[in-house]
Amino acid sequence: MQREVGAIRGLPAWLASSSNGLLALALIVGVGAGLGAIVFREIILGATHVFTGTGDYGYDGRQANHLVPGLGVWFVVLAPIVGGLLYGPLVARWAPEARGHGVPEVMLAVGQEGGRIRPRVPIVKAVASALCIGSGGSVGREGPIVQIGPALGSVLGQVTRVTEARLRLLVACGAAGGIAATFNAPIAGVFFALEVILRDFEVQSFGVVVIASVTANAISRIAFGGNAFLQLPNFGTPVASEYVLAAVLGVLAAVVGVAFIRAVYGSEDFADRIWRGPEWLRPAVGGVLLGLLLLALPQMYGVGYPVLEGAVDGHYVAGMLALLLVGKLVATSLTLSIGGSGGVFAPSLFAGAMLGSAFGLAAHALVGGPEAGVYGLLGMGAVFAATARAPITAVLIIFELTGEYALIPLLMIAVVVATGLANRITHETIYTLKLRRRGIDVDRPRGRDLMGEIEVGEAMRELPPTLAYDTPLDTVLAKLARGHHRALPVLDADGALLGVVTAQELEQALADGAHVSRVGDIAHATPELRATEPLDDAVRALGRAGEEGMPVLAVDGATVTGWIDHADVLAAYRRRLEGRAPERAGP
Repeated sequence: MQREVGAIRGLPAWLASSSNGLLALALIVGVGAGLGAIVFREIILGATHVFTGTGDYGYDGRQANHLVPGLGVWFVVLAPIVGGLLYGPLVARWAPEARGHGVPEVMLAVGQEGGRIRPRVPIVKAVASALCIGSGGSVGREGPIVQIGPALGSVLGQVTRVTEARLRLLVACGAAGGIAATFNAPIAGVFFALEVILRDFEVQSFGVVVIASVTANAISRIAFGGNAFLQLPNFGTPVASEYVLAAVLGVLAAVVGVAFIRAVYGSEDFADRIWRGPEWLRPAVGGVLLGLLLLALPQMYGVGYPVLEGAVDGHYVAGMLALLLVGKLVATSLTLSIGGSGGVFAPSLFAGAMLGSAFGLAAHALVGGPEAGVYGLLGMGAVFAATARAPITAVLIIFELTGEYALIPLLMIAVVVATGLANRITHETIYTLKLRRRGIDVDRPRGRDLMGEIEVGEAMRELPPTLAYDTPLDTVLAKLARGHHRALPVLDADGALLGVVTAQELEQALADGAHVSRVGDIAHATPELRATEPLDDAVRALGRAGEEGMPVLAVDGATVTGWIDHADVLAAYRRRLEGRAPERAGP
């Protein structure tokens, strides 16, 4: 019995500290992300049926909801208002971070908050996003999944008390699993997590994220099958002119991608300026405008994947494709600016499909070549790359959506051109700009962040033996000779800090035969350093004074409370990197 109890108690420690434990946690996160994607998709489908009476109103369009037949097609104006009244209070009361497209919050959790996400976030995000999309919000389901999956990983990591580094990895595992399960794209899921969320490609990160992504994908295949999301139109070996056309499309995709970024945040700024009511009511009031837009252009209802497939399959003329492109930018920006909850991944793919298909119709008419739908697929990858600045993910997601390797050379050209040009226009992505506007730079090196976050009081150790100002030099010599300290603090008659004496200073005084007998005569003043100051101040003070170590003052500046040297700084920094609890010394 005792052996069984010991095994149970040892399980959290094994999960938190061992390599196999980390793999087991990644596997659990993958299972959770896969199941979460399935449940989330079903909730969206159910909400859409309730609000519209059909599985995808955007594609079917122009029909009454059989649940409220008296309203005719005008029910589509009422749907976003009712949806806003449901999810608006939910988000405002329980999880404001569930508002918007989600990915920036995950990037913030990984880059600045050690991977910590509140447990209630996945529940609120799933319900709010399903209600928003089901009631007509023109956003994607991938953004919510990329917040739901990481939240599951974060909660699991916090429960098992893993280190901060491992917690960030589990968050990335959740993101990879969400993308893999939603798109049936395990490779793209891995690189999305590494390229966008973690923003590094370390070997350990790669292996753990792969486990979660493959696991989530395997679960989603059981529910949805393993067929490619999109079918590639007739396409042969690319010729030289098609590479040129792919590059031109990349230029156009960069313009559309940057326009998408500016439309999203520009409309949000405008809504913030004019809105004066409570935040919980904002989605419902804004839903009036969204409903009128959906009445005029029902293809904007919800995620819009059937409309996207119709564009790639050649069901629309160029003028309609252009209208759908502009409509999507407006509808998504409006949905997010009024406080809706949903992703921008799918809208960027939608916009790219419209741009590419319209471009393909023109190219086919002028020079022949492949069908317009081929360029629609190129446009999908290029516009996403321009908005997210994630070229590897962009190439892989289109490859896995179609299952066609022959498309890759042209896709790479379009994606590289779109990414490079968009980066020349603006360094911010649709994800990082949201954080930058809040004064957060996720690209700033984490070491610099930690040095600013850690207080000196967390790094300092106990004060070494102090010396009264009138201590004889021979006594000081004995203390320095038999101790482990190369410097000691000196106090004046009132017990306040007078300065510091180092072994080198004592050695020099004795060698010079100076006529001094008290340590107070050779002690030197040090820069004032308080326990509440950031650690980077201690680094500068130690470097400026060239100290072996220096005293730390209490908040009042009157008493000495601890001691710090370069080794203490590095130890505190390492503890934070590993996610261990602070070690404080002194009162």
